[in-house]
Amino acid sequence: MRALSYSVRLLPILKYFGQISVVLALLSLVPLAVSILLGDYHTSLRYLIIVVSVFTTGFFLQRLPTPKRIQTNEAMVITVFIFLLGALVMIWPITASGLSFIDAFFESVSSVTTTGLSVVASVEDKTPMFLFSRSWAQWVGGLGIVILSVAIMIRPGLAAKRIGDIEDYEEDLVGSTRSHARRMIIVYSLLTGFGIITLGLLGTGWFNSVIYTFSAVSTGGFSPHNASLAGLDSLSLQVMVTLLSIAGAVPLVLYYRSFKDGIGAFIRDRQFRWLLLAGVITSLLVALFLFNGHEFNWPQALRHGFLNAFSAISTAGFTTLDISQISAGAKIALICSMFLGGCAGSTAGGIKILRLLIVTQVIYVFFQRASMPRQAIAEASIGRRRLQPDEIQGAMSIILVYLACITISWLIFVGMGHNALDSLFEVVSAVGTVGLSSGITTPDLHPLLKMVLCADMLLGRLEILAWLVLFYPRTWIGRKLEE
Repeated sequence: MRALSYSVRLLPILKYFGQISVVLALLSLVPLAVSILLGDYHTSLRYLIIVVSVFTTGFFLQRLPTPKRIQTNEAMVITVFIFLLGALVMIWPITASGLSFIDAFFESVSSVTTTGLSVVASVEDKTPMFLFSRSWAQWVGGLGIVILSVAIMIRPGLAAKRIGDIEDYEEDLVGSTRSHARRMIIVYSLLTGFGIITLGLLGTGWFNSVIYTFSAVSTGGFSPHNASLAGLDSLSLQVMVTLLSIAGAVPLVLYYRSFKDGIGAFIRDRQFRWLLLAGVITSLLVALFLFNGHEFNWPQALRHGFLNAFSAISTAGFTTLDISQISAGAKIALICSMFLGGCAGSTAGGIKILRLLIVTQVIYVFFQRASMPRQAIAEASIGRRRLQPDEIQGAMSIILVYLACITISWLIFVGMGHNALDSLFEVVSAVGTVGLSSGITTPDLHPLLKMVLCADMLLGRLEILAWLVLFYPRTWIGRKLEE
């Protein structure tokens, strides 16, 4: 195996990092323009310097000779570097709102990873530019800086597919990876436009409709109100934001399929059906705990149960309740939903429903074989497609490293004196890129724990394995592939 492995090459990493840096610089033109329109020239100057410096660096790097192909480990390293760059470039503009470096870094990481945890005591006294910057970063991170780059900059083929990580819906790759990514961007933009117009017409105010839509479609969860969804004054607005969050947690390719095959494309998709089923079960559980342990009647309990459960499983992180005050049973139900997350191929976090389906099938086959003759063959499958060993291994690996990451982070929080259940809630929320908080994430949180949550958010957004590849010694030291 060692003879067949290759370490990363510097040239491809610099080349594609440069291309994606150019895209990041172009995307930063949006908050620059908004800051000028809002008259926040102090922030405008910071964004201008960032745009010029990142674009210039990327422009020269992307002119390096293009390699014939890119290795999987190189694609993972590039992805990690880009998300780090996306978080770092936001720090300076955010500090214009008076935040310390650590708090600005926390907000930046939470934005780019579409988590929504915040150490800001109050957002209602922050500038409109601060609110827009965070939500815009969530919108970009939701689709993925890398996917945007595939569509605009990177040539079609294996390299783009590996960087885009869209193999879950490989059968839909008609033409090239670039055209596929372009379809995803179109769907994402249409959902965003629909959300802004609908929320604006329903009365949120146009600025707030932009903020809520960016955060909902990206399953990010940042709100212009301290009370999150509870800051909206009508049930119809709260439901609409939640529906937009669910829409973001659905595989984007399903929308394209539905244009060709009708609404049946959603009904036939197993991930979509399981997302709704898991959301309904969690809603009923949370409602039951709220009815029994709090002063809620059944209509109120069901309303809060639906809004918070689907916010958790979509990993959007909006809430209508003070999570720190709900019962232990309700917290556990939400923890399970946050860990599961949305569908593969969507903007949601968590382990993804597709992996749960794979593990469920493996367990089912295990029990099947116990009652079958030795010579009989039983193989795990989803629908009519047999699962390959590498698919099963990949799903198991992701779930195990998620659990390991959660356990280590949880022990650190408990070791520093925080309540065990609340600590678990906070860590799962960060690793699942959800953003719901049990009350631990505050401005007074110990800096070490803030960094632990930042690490959890970055690990969770890139599904941890990319980071393991980055720090694996053989990734950097060893035989190079000759072109």
